Amino acid sequence: MTLTIFTSDRFADHLMPPGHPERIERAEVMQVVASEFRRRGGAVEEPRPASEEDLLRIHDPDYVGLIGETAGRAVALDPDTFTSPDSYDVARLAAGAVIAAVDHVLDAPQRRALALVRPPGHHAERGRAMGFCLFNNIAIGAAHARARGLGRVAIVDYDVHHGNGTQRSFYDDPAVLFISSHQYPYYPGTGAADAVGAGAGAGFTVNFPIEAGATDADYECVYGAAAALLEQFRPELVLISAGFDAHADDPLGGMRVSAPQFGRLTARIAGAADACCGGRVVAVTEGGYDLAALAASLRAVVDALDGASTPAAVRPAPGGSSRRGDAAITAAREHLRHFWTI
Repeated sequence: MTLTIFTSDRFADHLMPPGHPERIERAEVMQVVASEFRRRGGAVEEPRPASEEDLLRIHDPDYVGLIGETAGRAVALDPDTFTSPDSYDVARLAAGAVIAAVDHVLDAPQRRALALVRPPGHHAERGRAMGFCLFNNIAIGAAHARARGLGRVAIVDYDVHHGNGTQRSFYDDPAVLFISSHQYPYYPGTGAADAVGAGAGAGFTVNFPIEAGATDADYECVYGAAAALLEQFRPELVLISAGFDAHADDPLGGMRVSAPQFGRLTARIAGAADACCGGRVVAVTEGGYDLAALAASLRAVVDALDGASTPAAVRPAPGGSSRRGDAAITAAREHLRHFWTI
């Protein structure tokens, strides 16, 4: 497997008010990690902006127009979510990076991709910006893959916050399996275990709501179940919402995950993709607001995607109690036992 990173210096042009956690320094960390990867011989590509057609697969025309009207201005879209003069263009570039990453892994075998982007995307709904997110980057990437003819796409989200926008994008769609682990209850208040999809999509939304304080062992437990679900669904492409705010040092989360464990989670998902779809994996950055933790976690993910995909290749399995992880699996199993073996 070979890894390509898709990113741009332009992601630093999305500016937030002073003191906002989704700050410019996050983009600088991403560029440092990309530069390190380039120096060791890895490929780093500049993306193109998503087209209006790409955005409209997920977002309402009026909403796309609304975000477009913020170009050149600083606007408060809600108490947490802001634009700056360049944010519209940067947000289109973030979505475009995911599209480029999807095309890259679909156009030739033995490829993986990582999109290092901001603003994040998984909270953005069809007609609403929220949670620092303008366009739902990973949902746009999944919709692009479907437009290219894929019949089954999986999205796995290990950000500490539930990906409400991604869930809503595919809630009634059996072609997209959405698996999320998240601190619960917590922002944005969605992601209960009984949210399993609707209509033809019933069973294709899987939520693992995890109590605050979860450790590496809890996440190891949950992602054993997640990998088994992927192998049952047998997607043709796996997308990862790679948020690192479940890290023990993150100021916005209440979890205790280490940076190396994010490598193990990524490797576990990639291993399932190896078994199902020739290893087609695209990871996309979401949250992660402690800069040192973000850098260390990104390096662990790069190593996991660029090397062997077995968890043992990343580091030994964590020990200790997995009480919170076991409880999350039990909650999910109660509502999904008619659809999957969990």
